[in-house]
Amino acid sequence: MTRLALAFATLAFAVPAVAQDHSMHEMPPAEPVPEVKPAPAASDPDYPPEHARMGHCTPRTMPSDNRSRAVGTDLPAGDAPAPPPPGDWYADRIYPQAAMDRSRRAMMEENGGQTIAFLNFDLAEYQARKGRDGFRWGIEGWYGGDIDRLTIKSEGEGTWGEGVEEAELQLLYSRAIGPYFNLQAGVRQDLGEGPDRSYATVGFEGLAPYWFEVEGALFLSSKGDFLGRLEGYYDQRITQRLVLQPRAEVNFAAQDIPETRTGSGFSDIELGLRLRYEIVQEFAPYVGVEWARKLSDTARFARDAGEDANRVGFVMGVRAWF
Repeated sequence: MTRLALAFATLAFAVPAVAQDHSMHEMPPAEPVPEVKPAPAASDPDYPPEHARMGHCTPRTMPSDNRSRAVGTDLPAGDAPAPPPPGDWYADRIYPQAAMDRSRRAMMEENGGQTIAFLNFDLAEYQARKGRDGFRWGIEGWYGGDIDRLTIKSEGEGTWGEGVEEAELQLLYSRAIGPYFNLQAGVRQDLGEGPDRSYATVGFEGLAPYWFEVEGALFLSSKGDFLGRLEGYYDQRITQRLVLQPRAEVNFAAQDIPETRTGSGFSDIELGLRLRYEIVQEFAPYVGVEWARKLSDTARFARDAGEDANRVGFVMGVRAWF
């Protein structure tokens, strides 16, 4: 019994000691460190942040409280001198102006300021037609520059074995009135079988929209006869060397001229279609067909003289320029 009491007494003293020993290992819990959160950016009430994140709007930048340094329009005004105003030629900013003036004069002379001579055989052809075959030519040459030129024109036709039937020669002063047209004035002299007539001439030639070459003229003869002419053609390029050219010409007179068998009104019309092959640009043989008809009183004059008022012919020739 005594031994049992001693055991219980020993156990009673041991339990507090063990509890005291483990209590030394238990530290008091640390207080939680408060999380540092960035101050919320100032937001515009009209542009909520959640809408800006979804791309629905772009908030305006709120004014900053940092006023310690100057930015933007707060910077002091500068005192640097203004740059020189721009001139007509940008190269003058880099190179001496006198040197560039000489260079520009040389460039303008080499690219348009020269005097040039040009000769164009636009038509030089043989005509196979009903009855006797014929021939026809159309030549233009000029001498001058881009603005002022002395121009010579000649055209005519005839019958093989009978000589030249109709021909004319024009001497004109040509003046550019724009990038595409020239105004011309001068004299015309008729040659051939008919009476020799001289005319004062005024006209134009140039490149119309859509690349139509056009030419027109008015003629007043020394006898008071008033005539007019309008013609044009278009070069339709099929390949780099093959070109199809439709061509038209119409003439009119203000009065009957029995000496030249010309009636008043529209006197005659010509339509042609020529296909040429450019061996080189300066030389191109061609073949084609041409239809011509005398109109109104001119047709009556032709029938009275035993001639046909209507004519169709096959043509072949060359076009060349120098």
